[in-house]
Amino acid sequence: MDKPFNRRRVAMELLENMFEAEMRFLQSGSESLDMLASAFHAEVVVHEPQSLPYAGDWNGLDGVSALFRKMREIWSDVTVESLHAAQNDDMVFMSCTLSLTSRANGATIKQPFAEVLRFEDDRLIEGTPFYYDTSEILAILR
Repeated sequence: MDKPFNRRRVAMELLENMFEAEMRFLQSGSESLDMLASAFHAEVVVHEPQSLPYAGDWNGLDGVSALFRKMREIWSDVTVESLHAAQNDDMVFMSCTLSLTSRANGATIKQPFAEVLRFEDDRLIEGTPFYYDTSEILAILR
């Protein structure tokens, strides 16, 4: 049986742990799932918009690893700024300013970004990102 959600872990601690693992993986060039396992549940699913080059549902640590490798191919830099969060039980609602730099041409965009996240055992089990303007994202990739 899963242990109950640890209410003492506040939203920002969960997000910082998740983003630290993600950024470490993106920047390292590693293929190691161990880097992700501390912040991402083994049964994690991330739902990316159909309009992006990394569209679809990415399941499990292998899926999230493949998603991050795909993002690493596309973006030379990903930065999260002005992070805000609210929490209701196992759900975290976050917003930030997201900066993305195209690996192909060096173009950078900044835009609002939000995500609905569900945690289990202090690790992400489901994430649904909401990008402000996916057409702007696609435009800098051309």
